[in-house]
Amino acid sequence: MTVLRSGPANPTLRILAVVLFNLICYVDIGLPLAVIPLFVHGTLGYNTVVAGLAVSLQYLATFASRAQAGRFVDERGAKPAVMIGLAICVLAGLALMLAGLFAHRAVLAVLLLVASRILMGVGESWTATGAILWNIGRVGAERTAQVISWNGITSYGGIAFGAPVGAVLAQAHGALGGLAGVGILSALLPALGLALATRYAAVPPIAKGGEVMPFSQVFWRVLPYGIVLACGSVGFGAISACLSLYFADRHWDGAALGLMVFGLVFVLVRLLFSRQIGLRGGMKVAVVSLLVEVGGLLLLWRSADVPSADLGAALTGAGFSLVFPALGVEAVTRAGPQNRGAALGAFSVFLDIGIGLSGPMLGLVIHSLGYGPMFLVSALFTGAGVGATLLLRGQARPDAA
Repeated sequence: MTVLRSGPANPTLRILAVVLFNLICYVDIGLPLAVIPLFVHGTLGYNTVVAGLAVSLQYLATFASRAQAGRFVDERGAKPAVMIGLAICVLAGLALMLAGLFAHRAVLAVLLLVASRILMGVGESWTATGAILWNIGRVGAERTAQVISWNGITSYGGIAFGAPVGAVLAQAHGALGGLAGVGILSALLPALGLALATRYAAVPPIAKGGEVMPFSQVFWRVLPYGIVLACGSVGFGAISACLSLYFADRHWDGAALGLMVFGLVFVLVRLLFSRQIGLRGGMKVAVVSLLVEVGGLLLLWRSADVPSADLGAALTGAGFSLVFPALGVEAVTRAGPQNRGAALGAFSVFLDIGIGLSGPMLGLVIHSLGYGPMFLVSALFTGAGVGATLLLRGQARPDAA
């Protein structure tokens, strides 16, 4: 077997070579995103709370596995973590395929779907955490912000690409159509990524020369920034778990397009404006970003037609785009290089909390108040993130002085 040991000299090209595995993982996540709520609510006949939970289970599983993935990378290296994550994604795709094949047996189909979502959540945490730390090892810690930015671009770009592809595939007939067809593609993509990953050279774990902290201590160090991230993540959870149901309730077509617009704008803002984090500071960028996200969610709340809803999704994506990298670099550096994987896992836990809890919580809001107030509640959470960020900035000024 030929192993690619050096790779391109350009740092961006070196990052892209490995961030491809993160892209594959998130295309896999995007494929069933617009399909699962309709499958659970429409085909199987369960209510909106169950439909929202079916999507959010993945993020809860990611949350539960972050600590293990981060510590594994610190101790054993990033490449093995990526390969384990991709292998688990293959299993998630196979379970999704079986859920589609047994759609006539609702209980069995839901159990298989639950298994698929849990496996995908674990696969996501191992693949994404491993890809970031693998790339930091390839290009150096001084390019951490660039690595995190590219991981985010491929994450939401993958979802933006996967969602409409999955929606089209779900409408096809025959063995390669429906949820079963989505599952087949979801298994094939990470299998190809796994085969490619075997040809890449690993990077060694960080040498143990400093303090290795328990995960609980790392968690508390990144907590202030994680709270802001969790607040801002509720808006993403609202769009990913409930936008297709919102469109269906309004008898609108094009929910997959709305998801794609959200992801594409997210990527464009990350590409065009990520340098502002270094120029203006992470706290200031986070405040502006969260305010834009609030505006997008309020527009979705008051939308009267598809174009205004798509514009709301676009603004939400634009606002959410820079929240993670603006806060993530400082959160990761607070724990030291020996705990970089654990710190990244701890910080990312708050993304999982915000998204994972938003599905069932917003499902209850829908059940009680309707679809419009769902986005108003999301905007209130994001607004709380603005307040938390301003509080952090106020505390930082005396320290700087």
